Amino acid sequence: MKVLVLSDSHGNVENMAQAVEITRPDAVFHLGDGWRDALALSERFPDLPLTQVPGNCDFGTGAQGELLVCLAGHTLLLAHGHTLGVKQGLLPACYRAQEVGAEMLLYGHTHRASIDERNGVFFVNPGSIGQAMRCWK
Repeated sequence: MKVLVLSDSHGNVENMAQAVEITRPDAVFHLGDGWRDALALSERFPDLPLTQVPGNCDFGTGAQGELLVCLAGHTLLLAHGHTLGVKQGLLPACYRAQEVGAEMLLYGHTHRASIDERNGVFFVNPGSIGQAMRCWK
């Protein structure tokens, strides 16, 4: 299964749509700061499963700030990252992932793409899809 992980769209639905068209994923995870953007993407691609969590700029969604997802036998924690202090470091996020039994944390908030591993937990931040797109091909 191919999953497209997006975060921090901040109103830029077009970049997300281009990423979907280029990558042709089986599902999309949106990690916050663009709740309405993700809904618009879902309307544009109604057959594409989309899972999202709210970010610090997504007011009034009433949605859970974190989600546990099982994918291909692996447990993933989806969070925007602001409640885990990811701008200051990954230690609290690592503790949270371990607490809920997640092997991987997918998060955003920093607008910087990164991949890391600590104490057996993988951390993936796709950066901000709302910023100018670079080479996707």
